Amino acid sequence: MIAALTAAQAMVAATARLRAAGVADPARDARILLAHAARIEASRVTLIAPEELSPEIAERYDQLISLRAIRVPVSHLLGEREFYGRQFRVSRDVLDPRPETETLIEAALSEPFDHVLDLGTGSGCILITLLAERTSASGVGADLSESACLQASANAVQHQVQERVEILRSDWFEGIEGEFDLIVSNPPYISLSEMEELSPEVREHEPRMALTDEGDGLGAYRHIAASAPDFLIPGGRILVEIGPTQGKSVASLFQAAGLVETRIIPDLDSRDRVVLARMP
Repeated sequence: MIAALTAAQAMVAATARLRAAGVADPARDARILLAHAARIEASRVTLIAPEELSPEIAERYDQLISLRAIRVPVSHLLGEREFYGRQFRVSRDVLDPRPETETLIEAALSEPFDHVLDLGTGSGCILITLLAERTSASGVGADLSESACLQASANAVQHQVQERVEILRSDWFEGIEGEFDLIVSNPPYISLSEMEELSPEVREHEPRMALTDEGDGLGAYRHIAASAPDFLIPGGRILVEIGPTQGKSVASLFQAAGLVETRIIPDLDSRDRVVLARMP
């Protein structure tokens, strides 16, 4: 009979396995996944380190590490991801919320707004965060994916903003009615030629339609720029996340559509991350 491993031994073995698979931070992932398998907070892993793992936890841990070794994202294994201090349910049907998108949140919150439209809402993390931070505001989230709409609706309920949010299946502005003082979007901006450069976690496990327009990466911005003025009130703002090389191109699209006061906002790593424009 094989002796049971302690939690510490299991983590060491898992870390080696993940490192061999090319995982970027194997020790961190091994720790987080052990906590998930043991159903404890990650901060408590040190406390169970000397203890032998029960067969049930050991099996669950082995399955999680096997999936992580084939580059299934940690967030998909946990079923959630933190964004702007809140936990959001995620799956392979939606783009993983990312810290750099918080740049868009900060910019949006820098001025008042009452009615916000989120195009390509995905998990709903942008829209729901904005409504959670601005309890007087309401909003609409639109996504072409039915699965994403369901995920966003579930997150709206989880964060208790469902009474102030409407989630619609829509191809950009197709099913949208009314006017807004704020439009936000994190559209697919990776060009087809850049797709192969993405990590396996992103390329193989996140929805392709949320990553690329199968073209030059600017297709979504052309759609958005062409129609946004019809849905913005005078003085209303539009903020979109961009790839770090796309700032000038997206700003030019907005200017050509008649929007004014365009500005490119960097993220915490000083890379261009958000383009802001305003309705005259």
